Amino acid sequence: MQTRAVYLNGPEDLHLDTLALKAPGAGDIVVDISYSGISTGTEKLFWTGQMPPFPGMGYPLVPGYEAAGEVVEAAPDTGFRPGDRVFVPGADCFTDAYGLFGGAASRLVTRAERVTRIDPALGAEGALLALAATARHAMAGLDRAVPDLIVGHGVLGRLLARLTIAAGAPAPTVWETMPARRDGAEGYDVIAPEEDPRRDYRAIYDASGNGEILNELIGRIVRGGEIVLAGFYPQALSFAFPPAFMKEARLRVAAEWTPDDMQATAALINGGALSLGGLISHQADAASADMAYRTAFEDPACLKMMLNWKDTA
Repeated sequence: MQTRAVYLNGPEDLHLDTLALKAPGAGDIVVDISYSGISTGTEKLFWTGQMPPFPGMGYPLVPGYEAAGEVVEAAPDTGFRPGDRVFVPGADCFTDAYGLFGGAASRLVTRAERVTRIDPALGAEGALLALAATARHAMAGLDRAVPDLIVGHGVLGRLLARLTIAAGAPAPTVWETMPARRDGAEGYDVIAPEEDPRRDYRAIYDASGNGEILNELIGRIVRGGEIVLAGFYPQALSFAFPPAFMKEARLRVAAEWTPDDMQATAALINGGALSLGGLISHQADAASADMAYRTAFEDPACLKMMLNWKDTA
């Protein structure tokens, strides 16, 4: 069995290729992918060659952890059947490439327990489920304050803001340095950082991935306030100790989503409490993958690029 897949041979060396798939085993399902998203965080680091050592990393690799498609093969004991629409968070199913994260392909073989059923009506938005679950993971749990300031109005920042409002909390303020990304707010304000005089934020969630602004954020919290690092930071992080000491600042790292986050997020979406609308700014045929990846990483107007695999031969 073969698949068409995005093949990253090395930094900025990317093309569409035909790869052999590992044979499905017990508990596996086969999914024909309709859409896969391009991450401007971790995937960009692989594309530029700036990703620090990471388990399972190596070239050549198939990137992508945001994919939505249709089950085409499934054993009865998997709980799935052909025709089910599912979200797939990538797959390690290629014989001649690393599957990190392995979602950018026209067909995938994956363990059934890794996928999540989605509403077919979501279409391309179904591939955003991982980002929504990541936002939910950053906010969920005991003694965790919802954000009153979010840094970055990319897809993750927008989802954090939407989840805050869905939780019934006051609308957060969102900082965005790029004017082109200040549009699209739903019930909250997006401003440039220099326009914000506040220095009493209780919980600041950084979704920018910019580790150089830690000192600025520490200066914006109340005493005992928390800064949540919700992005991915390739460089070593540092901050001036005296201001953090005076503020008794708390820093928390938010890791990737868990299965519980995924199920809870899917329930919010299916119930109408969380919308994924308006987050996909660009779509491209998978045959134009090289152009699509460059656009996703280099065009500030590109909020989320989605590859369309449905008609890719």
